[in-house]
Amino acid sequence: MAKAGTSSFGIDYVIFGITDDEGNLITSDSGVSSTGIVLVDGDGQGATTANVTNIEAAGTEQYANNQVKRIAHGLSRPQVALTMLDLDLELSNKMLGYDMDKTGGAVLRNGSKPNVAMLIASHDFNNNYHYLGFANGEMIEAAMNHGTNNVNETDANATFTYQALAPIPDGIFADANGSSQPMKIWNSGLTGFDSAAMLKEVFGGYTGTDIVKSHVTSNATVTPSAKPSSSVGA
Repeated sequence: MAKAGTSSFGIDYVIFGITDDEGNLITSDSGVSSTGIVLVDGDGQGATTANVTNIEAAGTEQYANNQVKRIAHGLSRPQVALTMLDLDLELSNKMLGYDMDKTGGAVLRNGSKPNVAMLIASHDFNNNYHYLGFANGEMIEAAMNHGTNNVNETDANATFTYQALAPIPDGIFADANGSSQPMKIWNSGLTGFDSAAMLKEVFGGYTGTDIVKSHVTSNATVTPSAKPSSSVGA
């Protein structure tokens, strides 16, 4: 197995789930599927961008004796700018918190948002899978922009902002001091990587089919343009 690297390329997929106020995965009609999670990779569907910001900020210098003696660090507050290609509208409505009626209409719920869990998968240049996990957060769609067709088709793909929150159950995404953090990273090239354990931690106790391992098996290897491929670690 090749060593894990920090550089990555592409977006392999994004997985979503919705949890309840206790942090447990919802598998009823209020959730995203009967299993509680969904890997967005249908016909004409997928993630175009997933840009993560605010992972951490530069510390605030504190002075004494005419020198910098201490640096104070604020909390991590990651946000993800997502662009999705033809995301299923019912799935989108559920994650954004729209109330749907029997006429096919939907109204954005006032005052509360669903607890959305998310896992983003890409590759490093040693052909390991690299994952960014968020066990709890809220999604907004701030705008819907449309333009007229002319000699070219004008497409309008959905853009979302995901604001990560601290995991709800204690012990999820915990650092060495026992404090839960809003984001966790994995790489299939690191010793002890366990995709089933990752899914369970990100998605509120999920114990269903390991769709991460299934995706690796069905897609074999992904070849970066800058390097020859090697076998994928799963």
